[in-house]
Amino acid sequence: MESLEITMKSLTNKKILVTGGTGFVGSHLVEALIKRGAEVITTYISLDPRSYFMMQCLDKKVTTVPVDITEFDKLFDIVTKLEVDFIFHLAAQPLVETAFYNPKRTFESNINGTINILEAARLYPRIKGVIFASSDKAYGKNGEKKYKETDRLQGDHPYEVSKSAADLIVSSYYKTYKLPVITTRFGNIYGEGDLNFSRIIPGALRSIITKTPLEIRSDGSYVRDYLYVKDVADGYLMLAEQLEHVAGEAFNFGSSDTLSVKDLLKEIQTITGIDLDYKVVNISKNEIPYQSLEYSKIQKKIKWRPKYDLEKTIPRMLEWYKKIL
Repeated sequence: MESLEITMKSLTNKKILVTGGTGFVGSHLVEALIKRGAEVITTYISLDPRSYFMMQCLDKKVTTVPVDITEFDKLFDIVTKLEVDFIFHLAAQPLVETAFYNPKRTFESNINGTINILEAARLYPRIKGVIFASSDKAYGKNGEKKYKETDRLQGDHPYEVSKSAADLIVSSYYKTYKLPVITTRFGNIYGEGDLNFSRIIPGALRSIITKTPLEIRSDGSYVRDYLYVKDVADGYLMLAEQLEHVAGEAFNFGSSDTLSVKDLLKEIQTITGIDLDYKVVNISKNEIPYQSLEYSKIQKKIKWRPKYDLEKTIPRMLEWYKKIL
């Protein structure tokens, strides 16, 4: 592995595997890669006709392969037969609440699935590197201070532990095998294509469109960063293209939109000019009260910073959700 050439200055004509590429964040990344001239392959388990991936007709522009990332042999077949140059690993069980009820599946997808990706990359020398989508949840509870990349990873419930564990495993492949990996940690990503209406922004916009009350699972005081999905896709591409300078490192992606749930709903009402009817049910389990990411490292290292904010993005998202609801 020592002599592995890890430069990725251009993604044009590279064969890029995006696991989870048909999902919410993955579909925006796939779209951005296609614009860069990359040849994209994506795994999927199911395809939703209302998804951003299908509505943008991305299925006609990429190679789609029906494979679960927990199946190593099938995954490795794809990597070798399709001669993959680079992997963006986004596929995961992404929901805290689902993890509470089905921890086994969450650990299989988020931990074993990540090991399978890393092993495929370790065993197939053509692969220049792997970018792994971790989460702010990997840090666990940290009081009311912003997380830094140097903070300990200390998840203590199934979803958070799955992210902490996978994050550490990714790091071990760099330290042990010099596999060129980059870890990314995000707050709450929002944007067109998120069909999980249990999340606060899609849920709020659906309530506005359907004129139905919104239920807030928490007590409304929990604070999060809100980061627009196209900022995330841009960051992924920038990291891949500067791989040789940042391999082995972890990066927080942050935002200036750091709000409590109730403050976020006020902001959405101000931006749209529409009253939002909501009630606090306070039934969430194992939620972390305060999470915000300090992101000066990625600003300094690769000059990434968010270009979008809620004021710019909520009106266009409202129009998108009107089309699918």
